[in-house]
Amino acid sequence: MKNAKIILELSTRILFMLLLVTLTTANAQQATYKMTTDIPASITTPDVVETSLGTLRFFDGFPDEATVQKVYDNLDFQRGVQVFLTALPAASALAFRTGFRTFGPDNQTVLITESLLDSRSLLLTGNTETIYNISWLDTHDGPLVIEIPAGTLGVIDDFWYRFVTDIGPLGPDKGNGGKFLLLPPGYSGDIPEGYFVLPSRTYGHYFFFRVFLEYGDMVTAVDYAKKNYRAYPLALAANPPAMNFVNISGQYVNTIHSNNYLFYEEVDQVIQEEPLDAVDPEVRGLLAAVGIRKGMPFAPDERMKKILANAAAVGNATARALDFSTRDKDAYYYPNSAWKTFFIGNDYSFSPGGVLNLDARSYFYYMATGSSPSWLNKMVGQLSQYIVTEQDATGQYLDGGKNYTLHLPPNIPAKRFWSLVVYDPQTRSMLQTDQQYPSISSLRQGVVVNPDTSVNVYFGPEAPPGKESNWVQTVRGKGWFVLLRLYGPLEPWFDKTWRPGEIELIK
Repeated sequence: MKNAKIILELSTRILFMLLLVTLTTANAQQATYKMTTDIPASITTPDVVETSLGTLRFFDGFPDEATVQKVYDNLDFQRGVQVFLTALPAASALAFRTGFRTFGPDNQTVLITESLLDSRSLLLTGNTETIYNISWLDTHDGPLVIEIPAGTLGVIDDFWYRFVTDIGPLGPDKGNGGKFLLLPPGYSGDIPEGYFVLPSRTYGHYFFFRVFLEYGDMVTAVDYAKKNYRAYPLALAANPPAMNFVNISGQYVNTIHSNNYLFYEEVDQVIQEEPLDAVDPEVRGLLAAVGIRKGMPFAPDERMKKILANAAAVGNATARALDFSTRDKDAYYYPNSAWKTFFIGNDYSFSPGGVLNLDARSYFYYMATGSSPSWLNKMVGQLSQYIVTEQDATGQYLDGGKNYTLHLPPNIPAKRFWSLVVYDPQTRSMLQTDQQYPSISSLRQGVVVNPDTSVNVYFGPEAPPGKESNWVQTVRGKGWFVLLRLYGPLEPWFDKTWRPGEIELIK
């Protein structure tokens, strides 16, 4: 009985104290002073807020210690994800240079695919039909002379894959070749006459040009490049060093950036090597927010490493969603089709109408390298056009354990040739199978063309009986995607009166 009385007395006191606190709080909220006005609830913060981060708590707008930690962790995470998506071009270019340098030094080394590129090379969406000539150009030692032979087609981009110049019909040489002079950032020295002058915001540059097989056999095309292409410092113009052409056909090389914490170390390396103003202040600020700042070591503590590892995982997942399950309707080249273009908005700088499309930029650079306005120009019978898909006619991802067919209707609109190349979604490089070249093209001997000039192509782990010549092998337990390329696209491509079929599951 005595215990019950004590409990009742304590309960009464507790209730009284709660009532007193409530009344005091209410009086404080209702108190008015000479300068008191009505304050809209929309501009105030409740003491307890439920969010995706969990419960956030405040005292009259002051966040408590737990809330402060939650929001800072989230802020660092968000910025880490945005750095991943924004700095994809820089990390990708560095990965290319890293792979390139395993074969020789900058400028004087050219990687050439004398017998074409095959699936041993990890190179973003490379093709199996053209001879690649790829180099890394660096101007740390001063202006660089680049001698380009006539009849070549290529592009020079800076360390962020921003366009510097075209080589070929849409370049300043108009396809006639000539001497280009690539300048270091901020160069103010004398510039001799007789050069196509190329100012740049970075020292490092990605450069490739192509030789098309229809202009002659591979040996002729390779010899032509070797005899006529040169790159050397302007200071050595009187006695240029010898070039070193390295045949990488059939060789392993990795040029793919990391998708984990190491991504941020790759980006930091670019920032440390290049001038401060190689990127604009907002991007510099974003990078600095995760600890990447020029002239300072990138040394995140364990907390920040954990957050960045998580941010890289989410950034990678985001890039893959943007590429393989885009929600942007402008990505699709045809209505009611799974075929997509690489340049959403038909703008090589990803800024249609003067507004940067952030998702379109990430979409492109996760899948491809380089950038040029020539890739978008409508030039009937010249240059090339690409579309890509990773889905079948029902919208399902392509499964390497299943069999599919694709119909290319009659009169495929390619003046030079067409090709289909199959890729691995993990590496975005050619799918590695028993076939050296995971592709089909109009240049390939033995491809069966129907009497009406249409072509049926087959994909699967084994070739359908009698269809071996038109079959590309896939791998059980793996996905795949495919690019259709038209070299010398004709008017029916541009006006869309010709369109490929959808990839159909063979049941």
